[in-house]
Amino acid sequence: MKAVEVAVRDASGLDDSLVGVKLMREAFRPHENGKAGGALADAEAEGGEQAATANLFAGAMGAYKNPASHRTVDFDDPIEAAEIIQFADLLLRQVERAKRRQTAPTT
Repeated sequence: MKAVEVAVRDASGLDDSLVGVKLMREAFRPHENGKAGGALADAEAEGGEQAATANLFAGAMGAYKNPASHRTVDFDDPIEAAEIIQFADLLLRQVERAKRRQTAPTT
């Protein structure tokens, strides 16, 4: 999950002062009432979908990255550990998709 945090920070351009859940909430902040959202929020997605994406990333940090950053977490089930890695990979794919949206030409 640390790789997800680093990828989000790099793709969003946010600085090191934001970490974990706060970083995710800012990077994926939904567009509201004509106001720009976070750098990685999908402006073409419905508001609830934007909020769900922000919640998904924030939840991933809170549930899987933060505990391991603050204490020793024993993953005694190798299948669960592999599933968390797969989940992180899915999130990294979504970050890559958000980066492509940023660089896509506007028409």
